[in-house]
Amino acid sequence: MTTYPATGLSGPALTATVSVKPLVLNAPQRGEDLHVRVTAPTTGTNLPVVLFAHGFGSNLDGYAPLVDHWASGGFIAIQATHLDSKRLGLPADDPRRPQMWHYRVQDMRRILDELTTLEAAVPGLSGRMDRSRIVAAGHSFGGQTAGILVGLRVTDPQTGAAEDLSDARVMASIQLATAGKGGDELTPFAHDNLPWLRDQDFSHITAPGLVVAGDKDDLPLTTRGPAWTADPYTLSRSNKSLLTVRGGEHFLGGISGYQAAETTDENPDRVALVQQVTLAYLRHITGIDSADWTNAQTVLTGSHPLGHLESK
Repeated sequence: MTTYPATGLSGPALTATVSVKPLVLNAPQRGEDLHVRVTAPTTGTNLPVVLFAHGFGSNLDGYAPLVDHWASGGFIAIQATHLDSKRLGLPADDPRRPQMWHYRVQDMRRILDELTTLEAAVPGLSGRMDRSRIVAAGHSFGGQTAGILVGLRVTDPQTGAAEDLSDARVMASIQLATAGKGGDELTPFAHDNLPWLRDQDFSHITAPGLVVAGDKDDLPLTTRGPAWTADPYTLSRSNKSLLTVRGGEHFLGGISGYQAAETTDENPDRVALVQQVTLAYLRHITGIDSADWTNAQTVLTGSHPLGHLESK
């Protein structure tokens, strides 16, 4: 066990990792093959899986500060490049754009269907993946994707239906700086350009989850301010936890990449907090060890300078 002075949190000894990309899955229904990256520890067996969805415009190379940390802590992290990625450059009038949110969920389901293929494609990984312990995680737009896999209902702006797209293979979720309730709380820009945010219902999420929100995340998508990103916690059922990152803006100190240009609140201690709390939660919720999670719940109370952790 390691104790980190900057945060006061504890964590496991970290190990070396291996990352393989691109692993290409045939996906004719989306019009583009699905490119996937797998990052895993070089040692260990019965390794749980974190299925991670990137934020709008990113790709499978993003979020290394999180993915590397989770993998070095004993998890197989799987990322895809979704259709909204700037790397693909879909035209503004592409007919798939209104269904971007739905294609993302299909991407995740395809990955789950192809776990055996992906495991076999990574040298040394065969036989080491535990398919019974899968957690969905995501940042921003990706947080909605992860939420849908555990029961978040999104009203389809084209059909008006709020279909249950959850997947029983996913046992829990981590949603980082993601969207809250829609309706009148959306700005005109969000209402017109991100129609999949107009109506979100968190009440059907029964799986455990961790929500991470920055108290300075003042997005141009809502009139409510930073509290909006805590909705996945406040509007969902019990067995949830909320990490509020003090001073955290949308990229929570820099989780989207090493030296990422879009980070507006660059802060290594903030990133370390998110790394350590999310890894502690992953180890707790997958049954590996709850000691670090218990420690985080104790340390992140009251006036801790970096954040506050609460549960219900």
